Amino acid sequence: MKRIPNYGLYGETAQPAWRDMLHCEWINERSEQYQWEIKPHQHDALLQLFYIRSGGGEVSLENQRLSFAGPSILVLPSRTVHAFSYHRDTDGPVFTAAQRPLESMARIVAPGLLGFLQRPSVVPLPWQADGCEPIWPLIQLIEAEARSDARGNIAAGHSLLLALLIHAARLDASINTAPRPGKSRRAAVLRQFRELVEQHFRSHWTLGRYSEALGMTTTTLGRVCREEAGVAPSAIVSERIVREAQRQLAYTSLDIQQVARDLGFADTAYFSRFFRKQAGLKPSEFRGAFKRDD
Repeated sequence: MKRIPNYGLYGETAQPAWRDMLHCEWINERSEQYQWEIKPHQHDALLQLFYIRSGGGEVSLENQRLSFAGPSILVLPSRTVHAFSYHRDTDGPVFTAAQRPLESMARIVAPGLLGFLQRPSVVPLPWQADGCEPIWPLIQLIEAEARSDARGNIAAGHSLLLALLIHAARLDASINTAPRPGKSRRAAVLRQFRELVEQHFRSHWTLGRYSEALGMTTTTLGRVCREEAGVAPSAIVSERIVREAQRQLAYTSLDIQQVARDLGFADTAYFSRFFRKQAGLKPSEFRGAFKRDD
């Protein structure tokens, strides 16, 4: 595998990033075709929410593997490299939706939800999946809109899906959906900075260039990042570069020189030193450790 595949739905050609989408299918509809093994891939513009009602398995998220069992909710934001190994009795609905409309709605009605929308999550649920669980009516409504061709079905489905995501975030002890007073401006700047990093990390923009694009000084950008994220802006850029390197090393057959070149490093030795400083392992050691665990 030369590159990490980018799909719309698994095995299907990706749609343009601007296209709105709401889709529902059940896990066994697709996974059974692939012997319950879904290989590493990503969705460039799509968020997926899995409601695991029965069974379980293991999900690979970026460079970690997590076990899950029903009932639970899995949230996979766009551009999350993931793979599944399902137990054969696993089932439940999978909702696939355009990420940007969900984020746009969240910014207006639930800004504290944005963090939850932008990171992979596995959320165990405190009930039996017997049709009486509190989110089941909501899930049925989302599925009905996804399968409908009625006017406004995508807008209605996205609104209902946002409500389901709020329920999931409430059950995730590691996230607080209520924004703290005075944070909205700083949070917006941090979000814009991360979006710029996503676009330009391969070009190795300087912090001065990021600051200029954001209309602020590097000192102000540094203060925002430390107050909001607890780290310097350079650490956010470095983390994004290393995360992409880990993806390539774990999920592709590109050699280290090719990975370095893809990430904008002209000097492979410099890339290796950078990676080791950030990840604690040489690129070859990281790849070897990941393959041994595979």
